[in-house]
Amino acid sequence: MSKQITNNKVQRTEKNSYLLSNKQGFTLVELLVVVAIMAVLMALLFPNFMLARQRARDTQRKSELSEIKKALELYRMDQKPPIYPSTGALPVSLCGQCWSSGGSCTGNIYMRKIPCDPGSLNPTPYIYRRDASDNLRYNLSACLENLVDPDRDSTPEPTCAATATSYTVHEP
Repeated sequence: MSKQITNNKVQRTEKNSYLLSNKQGFTLVELLVVVAIMAVLMALLFPNFMLARQRARDTQRKSELSEIKKALELYRMDQKPPIYPSTGALPVSLCGQCWSSGGSCTGNIYMRKIPCDPGSLNPTPYIYRRDASDNLRYNLSACLENLVDPDRDSTPEPTCAATATSYTVHEP
Protein backbone atom coordinates (compact mmCIF):
# COMPACT_ATOMS: atom_id res chain seq x y z
CA MET A 1 0.00 0.00 0.00
CA SER A 2 1.52 3.27 -1.00
CA LYS A 3 1.42 6.10 1.53
CA GLN A 4 2.47 9.68 1.33
CA ILE A 5 3.33 11.64 4.40
CA THR A 6 2.29 15.26 4.22
CA ASN A 7 2.28 17.52 7.25
CA ASN A 8 2.52 14.50 9.57
CA LYS A 9 -0.71 13.04 8.15
CA VAL A 10 -0.99 9.81 6.30
CA GLN A 11 -2.71 10.02 2.94
CA ARG A 12 -3.50 7.07 0.80
CA THR A 13 -3.41 7.08 -2.91
CA GLU A 14 -6.56 6.60 -4.96
CA LYS A 15 -5.40 3.13 -5.90
CA ASN A 16 -6.09 1.75 -2.41
CA SER A 17 -8.75 4.18 -1.23
CA TYR A 18 -11.60 1.74 -1.95
CA LEU A 19 -10.34 -0.45 0.90
CA LEU A 20 -10.80 2.31 3.42
CA SER A 21 -14.01 3.91 2.16
CA ASN A 22 -16.97 4.00 4.55
CA LYS A 23 -19.87 1.75 3.64
CA GLN A 24 -23.07 3.71 3.37
CA GLY A 25 -25.57 0.80 3.63
CA PHE A 26 -26.29 -2.82 2.87
CA THR A 27 -26.06 -4.35 -0.54
CA LEU A 28 -29.12 -5.78 -2.24
CA VAL A 29 -27.81 -9.32 -1.80
CA GLU A 30 -27.35 -8.82 1.95
CA LEU A 31 -30.90 -7.52 2.30
CA LEU A 32 -32.31 -10.42 0.29
CA VAL A 33 -30.47 -12.94 2.45
CA VAL A 34 -31.87 -11.38 5.65
CA VAL A 35 -35.41 -11.31 4.24
CA ALA A 36 -35.11 -14.95 3.15
CA ILE A 37 -33.92 -16.03 6.61
CA MET A 38 -36.79 -14.15 8.27
CA ALA A 39 -39.31 -15.73 5.87
CA VAL A 40 -38.05 -19.22 6.68
CA LEU A 41 -38.24 -18.55 10.42
CA MET A 42 -41.77 -17.20 10.14
CA ALA A 43 -42.85 -20.17 8.05
CA LEU A 44 -41.57 -22.51 10.75
CA LEU A 45 -42.84 -20.62 13.80
CA PHE A 46 -46.23 -19.24 12.69
CA PRO A 47 -48.06 -22.61 12.55
CA ASN A 48 -46.80 -23.43 16.05
CA PHE A 49 -48.29 -20.20 17.40
CA MET A 50 -51.62 -20.96 15.72
CA LEU A 51 -51.68 -24.48 17.17
CA ALA A 52 -50.92 -23.11 20.63
CA ARG A 53 -53.87 -20.73 20.36
CA GLN A 54 -56.17 -23.57 19.25
CA ARG A 55 -55.04 -25.75 22.14
CA ALA A 56 -55.62 -22.88 24.58
CA ARG A 57 -59.19 -22.37 23.31
CA ASP A 58 -59.83 -26.12 23.54
CA THR A 59 -58.56 -26.14 27.12
CA GLN A 60 -60.90 -23.26 27.93
CA ARG A 61 -63.82 -25.18 26.36
CA LYS A 62 -63.08 -28.23 28.52
CA SER A 63 -62.87 -26.09 31.64
CA GLU A 64 -66.17 -24.38 30.85
CA LEU A 65 -67.88 -27.73 30.28
CA SER A 66 -66.67 -28.75 33.73
CA GLU A 67 -68.20 -25.58 35.21
CA ILE A 68 -71.52 -26.24 33.47
CA LYS A 69 -71.40 -29.83 34.72
CA LYS A 70 -71.11 -28.55 38.31
CA ALA A 71 -74.03 -26.19 37.75
CA LEU A 72 -76.09 -29.11 36.43
CA GLU A 73 -75.36 -30.99 39.64
CA LEU A 74 -76.56 -28.01 41.70
CA TYR A 75 -79.72 -27.91 39.61
CA ARG A 76 -80.31 -31.65 40.04
CA MET A 77 -79.91 -31.43 43.82
CA ASP A 78 -82.60 -28.71 44.00
CA GLN A 79 -85.18 -30.82 42.15
CA LYS A 80 -87.63 -33.15 43.88
CA PRO A 81 -87.24 -35.87 42.61
CA PRO A 82 -83.69 -35.35 41.35
CA ILE A 83 -83.67 -34.68 37.62
CA TYR A 84 -81.50 -32.85 35.09
CA PRO A 85 -83.07 -30.12 32.98
CA SER A 86 -84.71 -31.18 29.75
CA THR A 87 -82.81 -30.62 26.52
CA GLY A 88 -84.51 -27.30 25.76
CA ALA A 89 -84.70 -26.09 29.39
CA LEU A 90 -80.99 -25.62 30.06
CA PRO A 91 -80.22 -22.04 29.02
CA VAL A 92 -76.84 -22.80 27.46
CA SER A 93 -78.13 -20.89 24.46
CA LEU A 94 -78.21 -17.75 26.63
CA CYS A 95 -74.47 -17.16 26.61
CA GLY A 96 -73.32 -14.64 29.17
CA GLN A 97 -76.57 -14.64 31.13
CA CYS A 98 -77.40 -15.86 34.61
CA TRP A 99 -78.97 -19.28 35.26
CA SER A 100 -80.94 -19.49 38.47
CA SER A 101 -84.06 -21.08 39.94
CA GLY A 102 -85.87 -17.72 39.80
CA GLY A 103 -86.10 -15.06 37.15
CA SER A 104 -83.55 -12.24 36.89
CA CYS A 105 -80.87 -14.20 38.74
CA THR A 106 -82.90 -14.69 41.93
CA GLY A 107 -83.33 -17.80 44.02
CA ASN A 108 -80.65 -20.46 43.84
CA ILE A 109 -77.99 -19.36 41.38
CA TYR A 110 -76.47 -22.19 39.38
CA MET A 111 -74.22 -20.02 37.18
CA ARG A 112 -73.80 -16.26 37.27
CA LYS A 113 -72.68 -16.19 33.65
CA ILE A 114 -73.20 -19.06 31.26
CA PRO A 115 -70.01 -19.45 29.20
CA CYS A 116 -69.97 -19.40 25.41
CA ASP A 117 -67.64 -21.10 22.98
CA PRO A 118 -64.45 -18.97 22.95
CA GLY A 119 -63.49 -19.62 19.35
CA SER A 120 -66.42 -18.10 17.53
CA LEU A 121 -66.99 -14.47 16.62
CA ASN A 122 -70.67 -14.82 17.40
CA PRO A 123 -71.32 -16.37 20.81
CA THR A 124 -72.35 -19.96 20.23
CA PRO A 125 -73.63 -22.21 22.98
CA TYR A 126 -72.35 -25.58 23.99
CA ILE A 127 -74.41 -28.65 23.06
CA TYR A 128 -76.57 -30.09 25.86
CA ARG A 129 -78.84 -33.12 25.50
CA ARG A 130 -80.65 -34.99 28.25
CA ASP A 131 -81.23 -38.67 27.64
CA ALA A 132 -84.88 -39.13 26.65
CA SER A 133 -85.12 -42.52 28.37
CA ASP A 134 -83.32 -41.60 31.62
CA ASN A 135 -83.75 -38.24 33.37
CA LEU A 136 -80.46 -38.72 35.23
CA ARG A 137 -78.26 -38.93 32.14
CA TYR A 138 -77.06 -36.21 29.79
CA ASN A 139 -74.34 -35.29 27.28
CA LEU A 140 -72.67 -31.88 27.22
CA SER A 141 -70.41 -31.31 24.22
CA ALA A 142 -68.14 -28.74 22.60
CA CYS A 143 -66.59 -28.69 19.14
CA LEU A 144 -62.79 -28.72 19.30
CA GLU A 145 -60.31 -27.07 16.94
CA ASN A 146 -57.34 -29.36 17.57
CA LEU A 147 -58.02 -32.43 15.44
CA VAL A 148 -55.55 -34.59 17.37
CA ASP A 149 -56.64 -33.65 20.89
CA PRO A 150 -56.03 -36.66 23.16
CA ASP A 151 -59.39 -36.12 24.93
CA ARG A 152 -61.50 -35.96 21.76
CA ASP A 153 -64.53 -38.19 21.34
CA SER A 154 -64.06 -41.39 19.38
CA THR A 155 -67.34 -40.61 17.60
CA PRO A 156 -67.64 -36.85 17.11
CA GLU A 157 -70.78 -34.88 17.86
CA PRO A 158 -72.83 -34.61 14.62
CA THR A 159 -73.22 -30.83 14.99
CA CYS A 160 -69.41 -30.46 14.89
CA ALA A 161 -69.29 -31.09 11.16
CA ALA A 162 -66.91 -28.19 10.50
CA THR A 163 -64.12 -29.60 12.68
CA ALA A 164 -65.27 -33.24 12.96
CA THR A 165 -63.84 -33.26 16.49
CA SER A 166 -65.73 -32.91 19.76
CA TYR A 167 -65.31 -33.31 23.50
CA THR A 168 -68.19 -34.58 25.62
CA VAL A 169 -68.79 -34.79 29.35
CA HIS A 170 -71.50 -36.92 30.92
CA GLU A 171 -73.26 -37.02 34.24
CA PRO A 172 -71.00 -38.11 37.09
